Amino acid sequence: TPLVPQGPSMDASKKVDLKIIIIGALGVGKTSLLHQYVHKTFYEDYRTTLGASILTKVVAVDNTPLKLQIWDTGGQERFRSMVSTFYKGSDGCMLAFDVTDRESFESLDNWRDDFLEKVIPREQDFPMVVLGNKIDICDRQVPKEIASAWCKEKDIPYFEVSAKNNINVAEAFETLAKQALTTYKGIFESYLTDSIKLTPNDKPKKSCC
Repeated sequence: TPLVPQGPSMDASKKVDLKIIIIGALGVGKTSLLHQYVHKTFYEDYRTTLGASILTKVVAVDNTPLKLQIWDTGGQERFRSMVSTFYKGSDGCMLAFDVTDRESFESLDNWRDDFLEKVIPREQDFPMVVLGNKIDICDRQVPKEIASAWCKEKDIPYFEVSAKNNINVAEAFETLAKQALTTYKGIFESYLTDSIKLTPNDKPKKSCC
């Protein structure tokens, strides 16, 4: 469910729950990235994710404790409509592709567009990062320059990562968490501003003598 600010003020020491979702084509390493970040482990063999699975991690960003609820989603095309039902309530989105698989990169536009169409409209600056995974493998098909240019055009931070060798994984997740927290704070402050606005006073009634 979407975050709804509670109470009259935001306490920086109070834990904030944020929902992060990882999407992308089949086999790009979404599950491996998530387990590397949360458990500091890497397994060669993961079963294909059907639907979604969830892991949580508590981190601190800007002195605010965050509980990240990270949704790992399946990348099979036939499950796309089911996966899109998990987008609702997301506070941040991680787009992943495999640098050794050109098609996985070329599908990023579709994944991004599908996500932005289905989340609560927050314009194009929704908290998002792109991960180019498997940089540890020599057989590269997507040059860094091309991926960087695509992300620059969309104004999305880009990270070259390796789930296997734990390169830039934490940095990518923490960048997204920071973006999501900033957006959350903005929504919270807007909510407070709206809640204290006074309704226009009725015209004063004529007193009777």
